[in-house]
Amino acid sequence: MNHLIDITDLNVEEIDDLIKTAKDIMKNKEKYSEKCKSKILATLFFEPSTRTRLSFESAMLGLGGQVLGFSSAASSSTAKGESVSDTIRTVSCYSDIIAMRHPKEGAPMVVSEKSRVPIINAGDGGHNHPTQTLTDLLTIASEKGKLDNLTIGLCGDLKFGRTVHSLITAMSRYKNIKFILISPNELKVPDYIKTEVLDKNNIEWCETQDIEEYIDKLDVLYMTRVQRERFFNEADYIRLKDYYILNKQKLENAKKDLSILHPLPRVNEISVEVDSDPRACYFKQVENGKYIRMALILKLLEIE
Repeated sequence: MNHLIDITDLNVEEIDDLIKTAKDIMKNKEKYSEKCKSKILATLFFEPSTRTRLSFESAMLGLGGQVLGFSSAASSSTAKGESVSDTIRTVSCYSDIIAMRHPKEGAPMVVSEKSRVPIINAGDGGHNHPTQTLTDLLTIASEKGKLDNLTIGLCGDLKFGRTVHSLITAMSRYKNIKFILISPNELKVPDYIKTEVLDKNNIEWCETQDIEEYIDKLDVLYMTRVQRERFFNEADYIRLKDYYILNKQKLENAKKDLSILHPLPRVNEISVEVDSDPRACYFKQVENGKYIRMALILKLLEIE
């Protein structure tokens, strides 16, 4: 039995196969509409999430399966003091596969050893969010037609953003990838990502505080939120907060086929005027999340 706890649980061939399946589902929804008939997905969300939980539920319903679960720890027996391991052991008696989000890093890994059914990590603290990374990879592959020979700009909170760390890790396994890391000094990519992922894989990268300095070189721009609470100094936050708002002016020198991604939710880091730009892919990204999760559910349930 396989689980998905970390994006590195999948090799490049498996990721490519999931993307191929997801693209086929997009084109042939009817063909897959009863693949999970009589199967049950449990969504155990120990911290609130709208987008990810509904995406999983929509994915299972799209495969003809059923869904049960809860959307916060307060509505589960953990509020009575039950351990998460006991909750998983219980729920795995009622379901065929479990998608779990938990505020503690490593929680899905721990409970995967207790579960009778496959566990999908739907986010554990600031650690991992592998299905968001699969969503990002499907979006890039769909927009660019490839996952190699790309220059990718990552902009905003690169220090605490789990989606950024997972995407760097995943994309570093493809050929001729370059990263432009755009952030304030306070929110740079952690050193361990630079040494253990980028340098170890001989990936070309550079850092800048200026989003416009390299905008004309980018094939993909992945935006994230600069968060006030990450700054020690209010003056620094005020100085930098508008610097990372993507608007039409900043896109003037960008490539005509640039793909703009964002894991959402957005606050103000992408101006709404960009939404009508054909290069904006973040709402396509949301839809892609459903199809890649459908492909993943089929893979983990070993359904052809």
